[in-house]
Amino acid sequence: MNQIGIFFGTETGTTRLVAKKLQQKLGDAIAAKPINVNRITPAQLLQYDALILGTPSYGVGQIPGRGAGCLEANWAEFLESFGTPDLSGKRIALFGLGAQERYSERFASSLVQLHKIFKSLGAEMIGDWSTEGYVFEHSASVIDGRFVGLVIDQRTQSMHTEARIDAWLATVKPLLLEKLTSAV
Repeated sequence: MNQIGIFFGTETGTTRLVAKKLQQKLGDAIAAKPINVNRITPAQLLQYDALILGTPSYGVGQIPGRGAGCLEANWAEFLESFGTPDLSGKRIALFGLGAQERYSERFASSLVQLHKIFKSLGAEMIGDWSTEGYVFEHSASVIDGRFVGLVIDQRTQSMHTEARIDAWLATVKPLLLEKLTSAV
């Protein structure tokens, strides 16, 4: 597909709102409408070579899903049907939500779970993000001093959301666009 695919899991709707902001900033010409993973088949995600995937933090560092306490299907349920496809040639950027004050000891830790899964399937993971400006005790999503993807805290730092999205997109957009032009 000659667009960036945007897929997300959500529990309260906030991850969906961030996914919509990302798509709006990228524009309709290059980014597909964001879709909840509880409404797709694996084939729908696999048709894209460039992807942005978003997740809430739910449970204690778990992949969000019913087993982690979500009321609706989320990433855990999607991944059960996903299997182990070869994702070589796919480029994936991640974003995740978290509440650094409320869950300081496990801030945005669900994000690393998606990172591990998609990387283990051969995807090229891009879009790591600085921990600067966040205050938390621990996050499993920090590797080598950086988050594995963009982290948004709408609860306590919503005033930084737009600037963080803009700065992150400035780094990941050119890398994702490379996959679109190579797919033509």
